[in-house]
Amino acid sequence: MIYKKTLLALSLLYPLLMMNPAYAVKSINVCQQQTAEQLSSAAMSRCLDGVISSVDRELQTWVNLHTFNLEEKALVNGRYSALKMFKRSQSNFITYRENDCRWQYLAISPEKGANIAYKTCYVLLSKSRISTLSKIKTTNPTT
Repeated sequence: MIYKKTLLALSLLYPLLMMNPAYAVKSINVCQQQTAEQLSSAAMSRCLDGVISSVDRELQTWVNLHTFNLEEKALVNGRYSALKMFKRSQSNFITYRENDCRWQYLAISPEKGANIAYKTCYVLLSKSRISTLSKIKTTNPTT
């Protein structure tokens, strides 16, 4: 019995233990400080990949929370319009983010730093969206 619990715990913890340390980085400033010593755009790009991964996870958490809350509301009152609009809003945000960062990439390309500009833009816009979603309340008020 203990063996099974230990095996289960290890199997759940293994992915966390084997994660690349770059995924622990959550801000652009940390990447800039780390790569300032290395003077490598490749190192900066790898670090930003970790930031993007972290920011994407956080953004998806907020999207899931609001989707869940809006689905619950729709089940109670039968109105799905807010849920549909939220999903459309999220889809439009993803398109906007892609296009906004792409033009910045193309403006710099083929010079060095185009990929870093794109990734920085991606992180900043995603953090802005997270900030917006974190301030919106979609739950029913308790009475």
